[in-house]
Amino acid sequence: MIPTLLAVTVAVMASALLGRRLERWNIGAPVVMVVAGAVVGVTVEGAARVLLDTVIVERVAELILAVLLFVDAIEIRGGRLWGRSPGLAARMLLVAMPLSILAALGTAEFLFPELAFPVLLVLACVVMPIDFAPNEKVLRDRRLPTRLRTMLNVEGGYNDGLVAPVFVFALALAGGNTPGSQNNGPTDALSTALPHAVIAIVIGLLLGTLLGGALEFATAHGLTTDRSRRIVVLLAPVAAYAASLATNGNGFVAAFVCGIAFRYVHRVQIAHRLRSGTNDKAETPDNESRATGGAAVSAMTREFTLVEDVAAVLAAAMWFVVGIATVTLALIINLPILIFCALALTVLRIIPVLLALLGTDLTCRERLLAGLLGPRGTATIVLGLLAFNGLPDQGPADTILMITMTCVIGSVLLHGPGTSTAVTHLNLSRVK
Repeated sequence: MIPTLLAVTVAVMASALLGRRLERWNIGAPVVMVVAGAVVGVTVEGAARVLLDTVIVERVAELILAVLLFVDAIEIRGGRLWGRSPGLAARMLLVAMPLSILAALGTAEFLFPELAFPVLLVLACVVMPIDFAPNEKVLRDRRLPTRLRTMLNVEGGYNDGLVAPVFVFALALAGGNTPGSQNNGPTDALSTALPHAVIAIVIGLLLGTLLGGALEFATAHGLTTDRSRRIVVLLAPVAAYAASLATNGNGFVAAFVCGIAFRYVHRVQIAHRLRSGTNDKAETPDNESRATGGAAVSAMTREFTLVEDVAAVLAAAMWFVVGIATVTLALIINLPILIFCALALTVLRIIPVLLALLGTDLTCRERLLAGLLGPRGTATIVLGLLAFNGLPDQGPADTILMITMTCVIGSVLLHGPGTSTAVTHLNLSRVK
């Protein structure tokens, strides 16, 4: 365990020290962590067994996902909850994502006939949510129209939070390790997952609202420091996750909803305080609104820095696990797995996106690129690990783990250098 801990620490520090140079070479931190994990997997005996199949690792993975979902929910998106193009974001989340899950479900049923329907649904929930954390510079690429970047940013931030309850339901239906799951059919699974989700939503809303309001109240009265505010934000997802589990709720959903509520309440109160401080200035209402909104976003950005940095380190650790698992599983990956992952990363996302965006004013090139830009990241890794540890049958669990690792490695290869190539060839810089 000590050599593994040392290796992951050195790898994270190396990728941080070389961050700017790696970005110029179009090599993200996930590549460094996967390579480091692979080296450990080859040289340290039993590393994969320790990291992949223990109760402690399962809990750690759950907590990491809770933090990542919270960070996704609080990320600044043009100062608005749903971005500057809420209609487009809604199409991606409420139309394209369900269609892609259904497409993955049908494809998996054809390629893996030995897997039961609940396991196939778990698999679809694992591989289809996108995550731009491994390739964040895409969302800063000025060659992409602003509305396209905003739409993808909102989708990447919210889709894993929306799919989490479906994942929990599918895992319960498969007889997996979910709180209180003793299921024999869909009704039992739904009776397990639905109350947990409702409890989580209530816990998340309450905690997010209370913490967002309390933080601004304490700040306005001079009770906090810059560091203490960052600590409050960092501990918010942990509090939501723990409180939800203590009340038999879904910790993932609670952390995600807490982030949405926290960000909304906190931003509204910051903006109100700033407007109150500028009422005596001779500004037009429009200029005052823009200045207040920008200042509120700037204040929130500073307070969210610590939790975002911690989330980045946790995500790097998950990519390290991918490297270790890849070495262990490389010899048993078969053709159906390769075919499924190739389809999941391409047509199973592209076609649903094209269908969802029909009738919008996006150009054909923009729609196609929205489908092509679908990297898989930490959410897929963590959900795959939870499915591996939670499913009762080792055979299906191994299959999902192999597909998870193959999918994220394929995404690193496809959506790393491939992203810049796609933008260049589609020549979107000429599209207004």
